[in-house]
Amino acid sequence: MGVSQGERERQEMAFWTAPEGGRLAALESFTNKMSEARVVYEKLLAYDGLLAAAGTIVEIGGGQCWLSAIVAQQYPGATVIGSDIAPDALRATGEWQRVFQSRLGGAFAARSYQVPLADASVDLLVVFAAAHHFGAHRRTLAEVARVLRPGGHALYLHEPACRPYLYPLARRRVTAKRPVVAEDVLRYPEIRRLAAEAGLQCEVRFAPTTTYRGAVETVYYLMLGKAPLLCKVLPCSVDIVFTKE
Repeated sequence: MGVSQGERERQEMAFWTAPEGGRLAALESFTNKMSEARVVYEKLLAYDGLLAAAGTIVEIGGGQCWLSAIVAQQYPGATVIGSDIAPDALRATGEWQRVFQSRLGGAFAARSYQVPLADASVDLLVVFAAAHHFGAHRRTLAEVARVLRPGGHALYLHEPACRPYLYPLARRRVTAKRPVVAEDVLRYPEIRRLAAEAGLQCEVRFAPTTTYRGAVETVYYLMLGKAPLLCKVLPCSVDIVFTKE
């Protein structure tokens, strides 16, 4: 059984309140993020056109907003703003800006469905491996639609996803890997439906990358990469592109 939305959010904020959560200098934390940066690099290449065309880029669920710092470095012409639900996570934002020698246009603490930005004020929203933590997907996608400018986009990148019939098994697997916070898996048919309710076009792109995987996962994603039809049947990492008309 899944946790409540309130408990989910409490766990997320408690993780960053713990001493190890907010420490950029913690070797394990830094190493994990830099390993994930290899995946980020793949995504920057894949979505360079959308990123380069955006004047205002906002990250949701960014934790310490290290991705925001990378995006600000790579796209210095854009105003890049980071955000996360946990104020304690944002304490390291300045450190990441120093690491990547970049400058954010701001950072704020907010839930994914309570973004303190004006209507139609954002060109591009970016979420990296965090949307499966949101829980409140209907409210989040309604908020995405509210803050995006017409023609704007939102990217859910490197998200675990599956069809509903495999959800219980897929969720048990990701929870066993990281039980500290409420892990989850996106049921992408539901995300499509909720996006349509919010007035967003939605394109699910299967992305079975083998980058930064364990041995068993590498074999699994190699199989998915060689048999694309299996991506639609079995759990697979996805990128989801939302567009506001």
